[in-house]
Amino acid sequence: MQKRILIIHGPNLNLVGIREKEIYGEISLQKINKIIRDYAKKNNVLVKIFQENCEGKIVDIISSHIGKVNFLIINPGALTHYSYVLRDCIKGCGIPTIEVHLSNIKKREPFRKKSVIKDVCIAQIYGLGINSYLRAIDLCLRK
Repeated sequence: MQKRILIIHGPNLNLVGIREKEIYGEISLQKINKIIRDYAKKNNVLVKIFQENCEGKIVDIISSHIGKVNFLIINPGALTHYSYVLRDCIKGCGIPTIEVHLSNIKKREPFRKKSVIKDVCIAQIYGLGINSYLRAIDLCLRK
């Protein structure tokens, strides 16, 4: 059976390739999405990808995919550190979720080291750049 994965890039990820290149790299979000789509196709995975800056809209996207996807891969951006709304949505939706980050959040500012959603996710992958997403897809394929 073909796996269906919802991928959500959170706030400010539309600025990847523009902002703080020393942290996030020079690859644009459009290029990241192309790499993800190509990798998914190669592995017979159906992906739906969204980028959203608004917390409530992210919750709406997740909620609208209940029963329609096998997994959620989310880079929640700064929502990682304080969004109990997102945490409750992930916990309540029943979609196995993997939290990903391009940068190594454990080697950044102190506030970035804490994730309020980590404990409601099946895994957390960070610090691998675009490969954080690809390793998350690999994990979905093994489940």
